[in-house]
Amino acid sequence: MNIIVFIKQVPDSDEVKLDENGNLIRNGVRTAINSVDKNALELGLSLRDHVGGKVTAVTMGPPQAKDVLKRALFMGCDEAVLLSDRAFGGADTLATGYVLSMAAKKLGSFDLAIFGNKASDAETAQTGPVTAGFLGLPLVTSVESLELEGRSIICLRSFTGGTETSRTELPAVVTVTPTINTPRFMTPANVIEGLKKGITVWNLADLGCDEARCGIKGSPSRTKRVTAPQVKEVDSTVIRGSSDETADVLAGLLADMHLI
Repeated sequence: MNIIVFIKQVPDSDEVKLDENGNLIRNGVRTAINSVDKNALELGLSLRDHVGGKVTAVTMGPPQAKDVLKRALFMGCDEAVLLSDRAFGGADTLATGYVLSMAAKKLGSFDLAIFGNKASDAETAQTGPVTAGFLGLPLVTSVESLELEGRSIICLRSFTGGTETSRTELPAVVTVTPTINTPRFMTPANVIEGLKKGITVWNLADLGCDEARCGIKGSPSRTKRVTAPQVKEVDSTVIRGSSDETADVLAGLLADMHLI
């Protein structure tokens, strides 16, 4: 089974800055794999472990995005591809989905493309669906459970007041939620193997992309204004001691405030 898992590099810090276009400045910022993308990787790896095949991790970003691909290799992915070009910078979800779809086509025939359902730095939940649209493939979003049955996948999704189970023929695109599994840890054996594997880098020309559909040029949406939430300082009291001691102190404080 040939599986592509699209992952994203997100800031591993609350101290982020924005450029004049309202986009995150990622250079020099400590990064991590988007949390739910680890669940996407685990799903791909579990399917491969069960039926064979390979898992390719793909991300789009600046050169330092290789860091998240290394972590994907350390989890057990077979291959890793970085899509990096200045022309890709400042992309909204439409331009991002276009580039990711071109990468999927360049990788060749595949059975399943997996995304996390949303990224922690934007939470649009649009990139997976947009990529599926460019590829012309069936899409199942927010998958909580997935089983392989022949050339089909059986997916479970939850909604307010109910659940939905669907059967989808492969090839297909899915986005997954954190409840689908528990991501595996990096093992020493996988880290050693991962260090032996290279990371393929493709730019705009390698993918055959239309530059007018990439980056800022290909992004019809703009961030007009971004404001930071107001931070308020509040009085606080730290209570230390045994459970009985802290309970007595807390009861006294609440009594002083006429709350009990």
